[in-house]
Amino acid sequence: MASYVRRLPVYLLLDCSGSMVGEPIEAVKQGVKALLSELRGDPQALETAYLSVITFDSSARQIIPLTELMLFKEPDIQAGGATALGGALNVLIDCIKTEVHKSTETQKGDWRPLVFILTDGSPTDIEEFNKAAKLLTTVKTANIIACAAGSSANTSYLKQITENVLMMNTLSAGDMAQFFAWVSGSIKMSSKSIDAAPGAAIELPPPPQGFVVVP
Repeated sequence: MASYVRRLPVYLLLDCSGSMVGEPIEAVKQGVKALLSELRGDPQALETAYLSVITFDSSARQIIPLTELMLFKEPDIQAGGATALGGALNVLIDCIKTEVHKSTETQKGDWRPLVFILTDGSPTDIEEFNKAAKLLTTVKTANIIACAAGSSANTSYLKQITENVLMMNTLSAGDMAQFFAWVSGSIKMSSKSIDAAPGAAIELPPPPQGFVVVP
């Protein structure tokens, strides 16, 4: 019987609220396209990385389930509404439960998922956010990296989810392109290092120029 290939699940949580209308959401679409192209050109990432997209506005939904890179189709993302980040975290928790293979006595499961969150504001579903954030940080089922985009983004909420928080000053196409290039670099680095140090803290490339690591 063929041995199971351990996957590196990657979840993108993308803010599609009303403040992302116009250039920002178009830049996100281009960023996802560039991310795919970059990862497909890396043999290790191509073999191990599986990608999913969760979007959130006034509600949250998984628009693409965990999919191997060659079969992944770029999503048509639209912007409008509020910022249900709490709902997105709950969708993420459910997806990890159902999609990520757990280790058994006879077979190792998938690697710990990588989660990238991009938001330009604050959660509007505060109660749901607080519950989901507490559950995520208690269970520690994923390595989470968050990016606060633009001057209205609130990093204090993101710090409740993860220590790995980046801040970019604008929602410009240039900054978005840099962010998604950094995401692809992070995924490629993770896909190469997973065998070397199982259970160790994730290694991330240096943040793009002009981005700030939130202490």
